[in-house]
Amino acid sequence: MSDPMIGRRALLRGAGGLAALAALPSLSACGTGTSRAAAGGGKSGGKSVVVRDSGGSFGEALQKAVYTPFTQETGINVQVVNLQGTQMLAQIKQGRPQFDLINNSMMDHIKFAAQDALEQLDRDRIKSLKSAKIPDNQITDHAVGNGFYAQCMAYRTDAFGGRRPESWADFWDTKAFKGSRSMCNPDADLPELEFALLADGVPMDKLYPLDVDRAFKVMSRLRSDIKKFWDSGPLPGVLLSRQEVTMSTVWHGRLADLTKQGVPVAAQLNGARRQFQGYGIAKGAAHVDAAYRLMDFALRPEIQANLAKTFPSNPSSLAAYKQLSEKELSTLAGAPQYYDKGFDADINWWIKNEAAVTKRWLEWARG
Repeated sequence: MSDPMIGRRALLRGAGGLAALAALPSLSACGTGTSRAAAGGGKSGGKSVVVRDSGGSFGEALQKAVYTPFTQETGINVQVVNLQGTQMLAQIKQGRPQFDLINNSMMDHIKFAAQDALEQLDRDRIKSLKSAKIPDNQITDHAVGNGFYAQCMAYRTDAFGGRRPESWADFWDTKAFKGSRSMCNPDADLPELEFALLADGVPMDKLYPLDVDRAFKVMSRLRSDIKKFWDSGPLPGVLLSRQEVTMSTVWHGRLADLTKQGVPVAAQLNGARRQFQGYGIAKGAAHVDAAYRLMDFALRPEIQANLAKTFPSNPSSLAAYKQLSEKELSTLAGAPQYYDKGFDADINWWIKNEAAVTKRWLEWARG
């Protein structure tokens, strides 16, 4: 169920997940990572850097817009591995991580930092922070946000006689907007309690702390109309393409390929939930200097803008948006005309509550 947009679900969840990770025995290195011998070089730098990202079409975009230009400019070869959170933590705890730079959700970086699995960042070594104008709340002691993804509503434009759903209340209204729905499984992303609360009239700026009981009560009203819970990024598009559902929650960036294929779908970004991704350096990384150089390069406004042109990602750099055309901006949830319609997930609330909410969600979904 790997997906290019995020790697967060590979970790055990919430406080319970952190406790379980703390209790991990010493494990042999596992996964699909490149060996340290192949990576070459020592801690002082060398000519290679190994970055963890989650592959797929997003990984291809990173290769084109970030890694290849970085190698051309610096001569440092970028090797990519796709490892799950538990695999990464096991390697770090052994003191032998087979990767240097980690591209992951900021939520997962907080979890890694709590496990002493990330290097504390020296901001002076990230020269592009100032020019990129990255928001202060996306810079921590151990990670820097490089972009965000938005989870929103997608719908078939040919399903409702020309009407367009405008809110999560419309997503819940199966009389006015007929047809089956799809929502995400916790294997794909955080349970979508916020959308239920917005559908029930909770103002966007009053969502947190989430009223869990109220959210599940609202979700139960829609339960019989949910045809399938999606557990991978492509699945909402498949369900919409096959007309198995008329609406689904979706990662916004996934819609670009569908529209290119001529599938009659559109997004509604009112009430979209944003989660930031970012870079951190693995504790004990073999190529710390090269990792800083790649991070610094990738955070440049022009590089973030080029990535957004290659894949509908949303830069963390406020300056990057100024380098995009109106047409390019129109495809991004981070564009000025859309940004204020959404909200940032409260990752601190979710870290504390994710394990309990996920357990309850699984019981609820089983009926």
